[in-house]
Amino acid sequence: MPSKLEEVESLYQLYEKDIIKLSDRIWEIPETRFREFDSVKILTTYLEEIGFEIEMGIGGIDTAFVAKYGNKGPIIGILGEYDALPGLSQQAASEVREALVEGGNGHGCGHNLLGTAGVGAVALVKDLIAKGELEGRIHYYGCPAEEGGSGKTFMVREGVFEEVDVALTWHPNSFTSVFNYSSLANYQVYFEFEGIASHAANSPHLGRSALDAVELMNVGVNYLREHIPSSARVHYAVTNSGGISPNVVQANAEVLYLIRANTIKEVDNIFKRIVKIADGAALMTETKVKVKFDKACSNYIPNDTINKIIYDKLQLVGIPSYNEEELQYAKKMAKTLTPEEFSSALQEIKSIFEDSQLDYLNETDYPFYPEVVSYQKSSLTMAGSTDVADVSWVVPTSQFFTTCFVLGTPLHSWQLVSQGKTGLAHKGMLYASKVLALTAIELLQNPVLIDQAKDELLAQTKGEYVNPIPKEVVPNMYG
Repeated sequence: MPSKLEEVESLYQLYEKDIIKLSDRIWEIPETRFREFDSVKILTTYLEEIGFEIEMGIGGIDTAFVAKYGNKGPIIGILGEYDALPGLSQQAASEVREALVEGGNGHGCGHNLLGTAGVGAVALVKDLIAKGELEGRIHYYGCPAEEGGSGKTFMVREGVFEEVDVALTWHPNSFTSVFNYSSLANYQVYFEFEGIASHAANSPHLGRSALDAVELMNVGVNYLREHIPSSARVHYAVTNSGGISPNVVQANAEVLYLIRANTIKEVDNIFKRIVKIADGAALMTETKVKVKFDKACSNYIPNDTINKIIYDKLQLVGIPSYNEEELQYAKKMAKTLTPEEFSSALQEIKSIFEDSQLDYLNETDYPFYPEVVSYQKSSLTMAGSTDVADVSWVVPTSQFFTTCFVLGTPLHSWQLVSQGKTGLAHKGMLYASKVLALTAIELLQNPVLIDQAKDELLAQTKGEYVNPIPKEVVPNMYG
């Protein structure tokens, strides 16, 4: 009798070429948050062709969908993403910075890979259910706008995941490990200032500058940074400076703030102080300020029960190997990275597994991290945020990284976009797809593990989840 891994490897041959083509096609048409219409069409068309039932517009979002297969038993949900980032257009497989479309979008976080691996996983599990080898249901959730939109948080708010028993996902990275730590919660909020326009030389006394208000607010928040928890982060971007003429007192200006901290409660406390600073800036400049809540997400809750299964599957499938052409390209890409970027990746690995002994590695060695990072529970919090977090509060959730890029490749960089349509990325994506499938199979074969994962989540949350996005806030598809 063939082993489950051998059966999965054999079945996966039916889908491997399709999955690579889907990923590359989505890489070629990078679409940003809530506008992923073509990417969604590519994925849903394929899923429908292989036997899934498609529901569009779930959670009230045009580019969110679910593909379902199976009639009874536990529901395993695979989470997929497909949104890109603005301004990161880049030629594929190039070791120099060169835009494919000047000023265009690019898949700088590898979501072309992330979403497509999930399609391969659910296709394989579907086949086993159809053959009568598994009892259960497999759902693929198309989740838009992870980058700056918190699509999943909106979906959670609307009850999209209420019927799901376990949620699984992954993320491309430059090493392979279980995602075993928390993340920062956040709010993203616009502050719009309204003043009075006037001639900046002839009648400056008649004007009230909205841009002055934005600048004063930013100064005030910079002073606040000294008085918030050291783990908190506050970022901003001026999204409207009031025009391009210095000879007009700017009547309108806007700044967008992203506030992060360990928990939503901490975020909310900082947010309330920032609102007071904005009110103060308006008072000083005799302008008006309007606060527009954009999106939010909670902190992520790892699930040890499922994480252990995923770690086992990561080891079972095994790190990909590379041919000579791929290795030569990888070494060229490694030379584009700074020693600081390489060191930062090693430090992240050490934070996941504190006993790591790979200090001997340096940027001139083999360009990939050579093993699966050992799994252990962690109380650490990563500096970034993810909307997977809100799913993890209502459904036992687990995610992991696989090696798709040269060690040290930063997320949201041109180097990552360049590698995202190469054999390096494809191998990491197929690796992840098989791990997702094997994990789903294990859970459906052993429903007691699902019960254990649910008990673990309840013990962690005590059922006290509150969605951080106010009910009246709708997804910002145009911001």
